Amino acid sequence: MAHIVVATKNAHKVEEFRRLLADQDVELLSLADFPGAPDVEENGKNFAENASLKAAAASSYCDAAAFADDSGLEVEALDGRPGVYSSRYAPTDPERIEKLLKELDGVENRRARFVCAIAIAFNGEVLEVFEGEVKGTITLAPRGKDGFGYDPVFLPDGYDKTFAELTGEEKNKISHRANAFAKALEFVEDTLSALDF
Repeated sequence: MAHIVVATKNAHKVEEFRRLLADQDVELLSLADFPGAPDVEENGKNFAENASLKAAAASSYCDAAAFADDSGLEVEALDGRPGVYSSRYAPTDPERIEKLLKELDGVENRRARFVCAIAIAFNGEVLEVFEGEVKGTITLAPRGKDGFGYDPVFLPDGYDKTFAELTGEEKNKISHRANAFAKALEFVEDTLSALDF
């Protein structure tokens, strides 16, 4: 069985990707399977650059095909913040949500979008980057107990449930990560198979 490394130790992300790969004959490994894998400084200007940095480093260290995602929340009224700093906006998920809701207190325009960039690397070189997005609005208060990050306050367009109220299967049909991953998976099937990964 072929294997590919996802450049993260985040168990939530690994589980999402495992669900997305459920129908594929591919073994998904993560950086948790490679003790000593170095942390990569995410100093890119955008999601694509950060994903590329992580994928290239993981591919080189693990000596395998690797992919990495960088994703975050962009809020119109906040000029796109928190953006690439989504995970560094505050120390914990609850604090990040609290900070976001405080910044949007009294703001009518609550339009936002989740963005995801997925980079695929082989032999330490980035082969391709794919992007996906899902648009929605920020709720007035957190709702739901599933998901992670900003999921409890993100209401995707066309739904009356936040990402944290949707099941994992429902979220994976519409999420920014699923959109980007569908494009990346097609590339993996067409291209990486020829590279004997």
